[in-house]
Amino acid sequence: MEANGSLASDLGSCFRSTNFSTTLSATLSANLSEKLIVSRWFSTAFGSIGLASNLFALCVLVSSSRKMHSRARSSFLIFLCGLVVTDFLGLLVTGTIIISYHFTKFNWMVVDPACYLCNFLGLSMVFFGQCPLLLGATMAGERFFGINRPFSRSTSMSKRRAWFMVGLVWAFSFSLGLLPILGLGEYTLQFPNSWCFITMLHDAKNVTFCLIFALLGILAVGLSFLFNTVSVVTLCRVYHDRESVQRRRDSEVEMMVQLVGIMIIATVCWLPLLIFIIQTVLQEPAPDLLPRQIPRQTEEMLLIYLRMVTWNQILDPWVYILFRRAVLKRIYPSLKTRPSIGSLYPMLNPSLRRKLTQESVLQ
Repeated sequence: MEANGSLASDLGSCFRSTNFSTTLSATLSANLSEKLIVSRWFSTAFGSIGLASNLFALCVLVSSSRKMHSRARSSFLIFLCGLVVTDFLGLLVTGTIIISYHFTKFNWMVVDPACYLCNFLGLSMVFFGQCPLLLGATMAGERFFGINRPFSRSTSMSKRRAWFMVGLVWAFSFSLGLLPILGLGEYTLQFPNSWCFITMLHDAKNVTFCLIFALLGILAVGLSFLFNTVSVVTLCRVYHDRESVQRRRDSEVEMMVQLVGIMIIATVCWLPLLIFIIQTVLQEPAPDLLPRQIPRQTEEMLLIYLRMVTWNQILDPWVYILFRRAVLKRIYPSLKTRPSIGSLYPMLNPSLRRKLTQESVLQ
């Protein structure tokens, strides 16, 4: 025990009691659990599929953007490009460290006693986790104003402004990831010692950061749902309005189908983890735990929920790949290019309506 105490005092804050005070029976139990829910081939296969999917989607996006002249569609493609790049880099950065551990089983206490690598991995997990949720909410908000308030802006968002919004989301997510390194909470090694993440202990700082992380993610999903619901209702009204039946704009429908797909995937993949984090930090800790120890069942559930989150990065690019207009036309051949959503508002100034209409038909 004294040796363990001396070892613990020489290590960084990313190591908890269970990382260096494990008995032989606990080790055997952990190995059995690893065989059930952890596999090097699982991580490698899913990482490879995710990287290939995002790379393919990025190539399709670049090709589409070169042929696109509509500002509304161009700005939307920029947001999609930011999302795909984020997912690709997230899988590449985190997967490199996690898969390396699975194949080498390196000792974190030897390789990273000061926790620099663990802090980097934890920051990456938070950054690449929050970015897709915030980008999804930003895209939903941009489409909400584009569909429901076309008269509030005479021109669509420029490419420069779209990239600025993407950069703003990246900067905000990076700042959020820095908080534990600056003292609000901490990143610690998680079961089965292959990754680092926020710490679900019950001290004030860790509880605060866990709640910030989880509630911000839930807020982003909620805003996406609100904006997308109103936008879909507006488009459904257009499609069922007899006077406007020939004035539908298929590009708006295409973008909304993709946005709704992204929102559904984010909701299914992320909400279980975010709700689990809130429930865990708000409930009373078990009285028989060691200092800075998290119940093994909680650690295993956290790992399972992380697996679900990984699907978000894998499925996101396929939303764009499968729900492009070229693919949708094969399913619904009557889709044709039609005038702008701006034609929904006949009270607009004629010159403004012409400007909106001319812009929208440039596909």
